Amino acid sequence: MRTAVHIADTEGLDALSMRRVAAELGAGTMSLYRYVSGKDALVELMVESVFGESSYPSPVPGGWRTRLEVAARREWGMYSKHPWALRVIATPQPPIGPNVLADVEWAMRAMDGLGLDPTTMHWVAIMVSAQVQGAALLLVNEVEAERRTGVTTRQWRASKTPMLLEILESGQFPMLSRLYAEQGDAIDIDKWFEFSLRRLLDGLAVLIEDRDKGSAYGVQQGSMRDLAR
Repeated sequence: MRTAVHIADTEGLDALSMRRVAAELGAGTMSLYRYVSGKDALVELMVESVFGESSYPSPVPGGWRTRLEVAARREWGMYSKHPWALRVIATPQPPIGPNVLADVEWAMRAMDGLGLDPTTMHWVAIMVSAQVQGAALLLVNEVEAERRTGVTTRQWRASKTPMLLEILESGQFPMLSRLYAEQGDAIDIDKWFEFSLRRLLDGLAVLIEDRDKGSAYGVQQGSMRDLAR
């Protein structure tokens, strides 16, 4: 399993094959089929492996917000270390195993005792994970683009700077000009992730506060729009 994960980490999921893993192990390709039925089954086991690499904190931290932050940062860390996993997880039919389900269970338990129904708690868990996956998409695409082209993001930005400056100097984009003057064209993905996570949880706090006031937005009474109020 470690060999398969290493190949995907360093070369991408497309480089993974039963033959390649067998070659790295110095074994015959057919010998691997004694343990897994094929590449798809192997990838599912790889996902289970990377989801189980880090354990949740013990004792469990107090407060729903802290617990959801733990879940989000744990998933973010996994995609940072294993970018290929996002491609497998962010699908309508993701692998379903104990380690994957443990992440959903943790997020739902973070909301337990707040008076929310199971469906709403599940929606919250999915919402937080979707936020992480959306942010991780930038991270993963950066890794894959560099692997495909051999050009780093820093090098790409440097090549585009003259054109960007020419456009900004036209005066048509005052807000973007101000932004560029203050921070340049670099984007700190980790900082942006932390900002977006905090804002998401701020919105979720409104749902919880309304629930405490007796005006909760359950699944039968509202929609996902209520979570963003």
